[in-house]
Amino acid sequence: MAEPSWVQHVVWWHVYPLGFAGADKEALPAGAPAEHRLRKLIPWLDYVVELGCSGIALGPVFASETHGYDTTDYFRIDPRLGDDADFDELVREAHSRGLRVLLDGVFNHTGRSFQPFQNTLAHGPTAPTASWFQIRWPQDGSLAAEPDYEDFEGHHHLVALNHDEPAVADFVTAVLKHWLGRGADGWRLDAAYAVPSAFWTTVLASVRADYPDAYFVGEYIHGDYAAEVRNGTLDSATQYELWKAVWSCLNESTSTSWRPRSNATTPSWTASHR
Repeated sequence: MAEPSWVQHVVWWHVYPLGFAGADKEALPAGAPAEHRLRKLIPWLDYVVELGCSGIALGPVFASETHGYDTTDYFRIDPRLGDDADFDELVREAHSRGLRVLLDGVFNHTGRSFQPFQNTLAHGPTAPTASWFQIRWPQDGSLAAEPDYEDFEGHHHLVALNHDEPAVADFVTAVLKHWLGRGADGWRLDAAYAVPSAFWTTVLASVRADYPDAYFVGEYIHGDYAAEVRNGTLDSATQYELWKAVWSCLNESTSTSWRPRSNATTPSWTASHR
């Protein structure tokens, strides 16, 4: 599968909206009016173009409990950032400058306040969404104490989804399509390495049927990147090993300078201490 042609030369300006816009560290109280901070990004779009970038890669913008990676409502812009109108305006302004928009989707796990999880805790193993999660229910069937459940790498406030459940695949598919339909150009799939490749294959086949020009990059921090991209039918992966190598080179205590050798006709590279 060939990646969309528009992404072959794209340069992303990556921004974490909650921090960039000075949002509160925790979700607003229920019923509080939205704070339209997402529009603070718009005055920076001309600067993004001046930098030579051709897209903005947004950190999480959906309703969450704290940092954005504990999503509670995938169909709602975090009220700390604004609402659908603010999102639409940002996308419109970005596209008017030729900038693509990449969203950050957290589909390996959710926040504890995710309504399907809360419904499951309230109604037990007979809840319609009980199969969405990997929960170890008490043998006596009692709901007096909260059952144990799988989480993300030991962070118990991040509830792992059950990716073998078809309803979860349907839900993620609906989320991806919804925001692509509102103008997003692609998705960064958070913690993609923790999700079975077969899950991405199923979901992306359906999404691409409606949005063939969408771009999907999975977050991988180890393993065979190329194989993961191929098996999951993704377009690309976050190359953390390459990033670390580049970062370390730039961060070493020596700097590299260039000067020609005095007795040679070809230049050489030399390292000099700062």
